Amino acid sequence: MDKTSDVSIGGNQWQRLLRWQRGKKVSEEGKDGVKDEEKRNTNLDLKWEVNWKEWVVDPAEHFYYVWLQVMIFPVIYNWVIIILRTCFTTIALSYLPVWLTLDYLADLMYLVDMIITVHTGYLDQGILIKDVTQLRKRYLHSKSFLRDLVSLLPTDFLYLVFGIQAPLVRINRLVRIPRLNEALDRMETRTSYPNTFRISKLMIYIFVLIHWNACLYFALSSYIGFGSDRWVYPNMTNPAFASMRRQYFYCFWFSAQIFTTVGDTPLPKREEEYLFMIADLLIAVLVFASIVGNVGNVITSLRDRDNVFFPNHELVKAYLRSHHISKELRQRIDSWYQHLHINKKIMRENEILQQLPVHLRTEIAVSVHLPTLSKVTIFQRCEKSLLEELVLKLTPQVFSPGEYVCRKGDVGHEMYIIREGKLAVVADDGVTEFAVLTESNFFGEISILNIKGNKSGNRRTANIRSIGYSDLFSLSKEDLTDVLSEFPAAKRHLEEKGRQILTKMGMLEESGEREEGEAEKVETKIGILESKLEILQTKLARLMSELESSSRKMQARVEQLEWEVAAVEPQLPEDEEGEREKGRGEGVGGEVGWEREEAEGEADEGLDTKVKKQGQGEDGDVTKEGDGESTKSIKEDVERMLEGDKCGLKDPEYREKIKEDSGEKNREKGPGKGDGAEIEHEDEKEQKSGERASEEGREKVEEDLENIEREQKDEGQKK
Repeated sequence: MDKTSDVSIGGNQWQRLLRWQRGKKVSEEGKDGVKDEEKRNTNLDLKWEVNWKEWVVDPAEHFYYVWLQVMIFPVIYNWVIIILRTCFTTIALSYLPVWLTLDYLADLMYLVDMIITVHTGYLDQGILIKDVTQLRKRYLHSKSFLRDLVSLLPTDFLYLVFGIQAPLVRINRLVRIPRLNEALDRMETRTSYPNTFRISKLMIYIFVLIHWNACLYFALSSYIGFGSDRWVYPNMTNPAFASMRRQYFYCFWFSAQIFTTVGDTPLPKREEEYLFMIADLLIAVLVFASIVGNVGNVITSLRDRDNVFFPNHELVKAYLRSHHISKELRQRIDSWYQHLHINKKIMRENEILQQLPVHLRTEIAVSVHLPTLSKVTIFQRCEKSLLEELVLKLTPQVFSPGEYVCRKGDVGHEMYIIREGKLAVVADDGVTEFAVLTESNFFGEISILNIKGNKSGNRRTANIRSIGYSDLFSLSKEDLTDVLSEFPAAKRHLEEKGRQILTKMGMLEESGEREEGEAEKVETKIGILESKLEILQTKLARLMSELESSSRKMQARVEQLEWEVAAVEPQLPEDEEGEREKGRGEGVGGEVGWEREEAEGEADEGLDTKVKKQGQGEDGDVTKEGDGESTKSIKEDVERMLEGDKCGLKDPEYREKIKEDSGEKNREKGPGKGDGAEIEHEDEKEQKSGERASEEGREKVEEDLENIEREQKDEGQKK
């Protein structure tokens, strides 16, 4: 029963392929003891699961590719047989039932191809369109629909007019040639041997061209007359040239001679023969050029492939000759190149796969190198993502017989994984062998992990020499470090495995872990101290800049006040010299008091502005103690300036100097108009008012400074 059901399902291979591609998957869940009849009914129902009205073909799927390959046969059949039957009537009539059967089978395949084309989806902004209505509308408005429609026009009804021996009425079937080009292009992109396929495609085109020319030559010979001259086909009365095979083979050979310009062809005698030869020679030039061009492209591509797969041997040879390298070394290099070429060793994998996306390169590298990398002990049980990153870093290397991979005491920059070949661990004399490393072994992994406490450090501990030709993968220390920086857990895991290996070998110092912990603590402390030192340096720089700015502004203000005081020259009348000097001195004191009051008011405004700028500037992170010290220093400078001005006014030398200056100026001006008593009375008033104003100004400055200090403290508490 099962066999019967399988036969019923697999009756048509193409139906099964359609169901597999686009049909709905029906899960077959059965229990033990289900009857065979129920299984048959379930399998028969699968035939009708395909919804033909909504069936859509994806042009990227395998079914579409297979169908294009199938469509090659009807297209080539029509291009070869229609012209053959038209020119060789004997062949056409001898196998007429076969030709008619193949004709209508090709028409049926053309019709099926139209149905598949209607249901073939297309990409719109990267998304496959599966709406059948939209697909039908797009196909009906395309040029391919007109071409397909013309190729299926029922021109066979013209047999009734011209007779069954006129297959030229099916000439419209030849317009399906774009389908053949599409199929060949798809095959070229999928084949593993594209150069061979290009040559084969070129030969197919040349064969069809020579075939058409042979048919036309036979038809022209029939028109002129067989055997009328040496150029046309010989007379068929000769039994040697009467058979159908001889007719076709002779015409094909004659046409090939013309197109390839090889051999001597008979000279034409008639005008028709000359025209035919001229057309053939022109076509022959194009054929010859196409053959030479395509073959040249194939050879160039093969050479480019060799240059990518193998390093350029010719340049290396030229370099060795120019530098007079020894013959022994040149022979070793030649042997190395010969080994690569004979055994097809690929040394430039990254350049070959460079044009592919990263994820595809990763998948290729995983499928090629991951089995080898997973055999390394230290990489076992690591994350798969880590291994996928590492496989992209593996570099293939080939070592010749007797060549040292590494020597004892060398600094290790990479580890090696043996892919193929044998390597020996030898003594310093190069003769004594301690061990032999074979496929899947590895060495040098400890030197690239930088494990603390490793007695050997990064030095190699053995001599490794290649016995024969050895294929190795190398993983550099820099690549491993870059990958492990993204996987800290894997880094700790690898270091722990490395410590275990070193412990078994007796190459790990016990104090190594302790020293590593202490080193980490010291590094942490140093980092903290450096950060704090940077903060303190920043604050110190800001305070120094504030101090310089404040002192510069204060110095400029004091100089301005001294200049204004010295520039003031009170004009007071003098009557008697003693009273005038006394009044002049008191007057000067009053003027100085007034100037001091004005200066104190401006100083207060300047101080308020400076303190506000200090509180709202870029140094918002300066401490509260620094603000208090800065304000206190400004306050002391102001008090010192005021006390200095007062002491200067009370100093007798300073007063005497002012009196002398004023006396000289009053003498130049002449006697005053007022009385001495009135001047003295007025001078006393001015002196008292000046002192009172100076005291009030000082009290005001002190009060403003206290308010500023209080505001800064409040702001500091808020911060």
